[in-house]
Amino acid sequence: MPTTPFKRISVVGLGYIGLPTAAMFASRKIEVVGLDVNQHAVDTINRGEVHIVEPDLDMVVRAVVTEGYLRATTKPEPAEAFLIAVPTPFKDENHEPDLGFIKAAVSAIAKVLEAGNLVILESTSPVGATEAMAGWLAEARPDLSFPQNAGEASDIRVAHCPERVLPGKVMQELIINDRVIGGMTAKCSDAAARLYRTFVTGDCVVASGPRVAEMAKLTENSFRDVNIAFANELSVICDALGMDVWELISLANRHPRVNILQPGPGVGGHCIAVDPWFIVSSAPEHARLIRTAREVNDSKPEWVIKKVREAVGAYLMESPGKTAADVTIACYGLAFKPDIDDLRESPALDIARQIAHEHQGTMLIVEPNIDTLPTDLGAARLVPMTGTQDADVHVMLVDHKPFKQSGPPTGRIVDARGVWG
Repeated sequence: MPTTPFKRISVVGLGYIGLPTAAMFASRKIEVVGLDVNQHAVDTINRGEVHIVEPDLDMVVRAVVTEGYLRATTKPEPAEAFLIAVPTPFKDENHEPDLGFIKAAVSAIAKVLEAGNLVILESTSPVGATEAMAGWLAEARPDLSFPQNAGEASDIRVAHCPERVLPGKVMQELIINDRVIGGMTAKCSDAAARLYRTFVTGDCVVASGPRVAEMAKLTENSFRDVNIAFANELSVICDALGMDVWELISLANRHPRVNILQPGPGVGGHCIAVDPWFIVSSAPEHARLIRTAREVNDSKPEWVIKKVREAVGAYLMESPGKTAADVTIACYGLAFKPDIDDLRESPALDIARQIAHEHQGTMLIVEPNIDTLPTDLGAARLVPMTGTQDADVHVMLVDHKPFKQSGPPTGRIVDARGVWG
């Protein structure tokens, strides 16, 4: 593995991307200081433990903390390279990007920046965010020069390198996936590429600038979002026409040039459900297909809730004397995708919230990857698979492995994932 001139790295944000990235650098015998505002996360990591679920991450973190290559703190410290991996949510229901977490990270590290440092924005961001970050750094540290005003001669190197990993396979994909690097100058790109080559075996592909690198990540997830929207729209059409959408897609995919994805209760997570809106916000008058795909996927949870209402109604019609308060609903899965604990932007969680809000009877939730339910699920109870035997309506939302290994339950079924089809 190539050596790197970087002896000390700071990773800002120790979540689902920041912590695995920090652990990966530390596993290459580089001193890594993780910075996070969450004291619980910092304390957990410093014990050699993890606060998120990701296969193999706990083993690597335990090793690098024990060996002294990784530690976490809530206070910024000097380093030679800073990687910013903080959230980029929306400001409001209009899906305007909120760069507040990036700006806060900039404010934190600016005070410890030194000439020769490299700052990389890993957070998935709207087009122009890296340049905005460089501008905020320059405002905070007028004593240093930055690429936007000093070009190749700048004191500080700035680049964008978006993560491109799949939850559940992060530790493998961080290594083998190609990385797209968009430096503000050629020297910025070169410095970032040298850093990532510490552990990346895939190609470090240099883009013509940070805007192209930002747009590349948004484009990748928008492509997938459009494909999922097609599948989700097919599922609604098939339901109206009395067809099995999973059979239909299986048949259509036998064409050598057709690869339709699988429908579901919507689209969640920190990327596919978010990134397309960043493109829409950058060019609202042109991003018509991307906007429509987002609207199709965002509308799917309400369609699933409608099917649940219909299932409850059908059950009551067959059960004289009973009311909605007598109906027990079991929901299977809350995470945004199978076999992880990540609830961010999860359509399954949104559906469960809505059911919990309007259902008068008992609500059971099976989610094998978490220990406690979010507080906004009211009186809903977290139970194991064996705890749903007496439920009247079963709602499959996430196709976790344990669910796929079990047969269909007795009662009314709303299957948004085709598990019991």
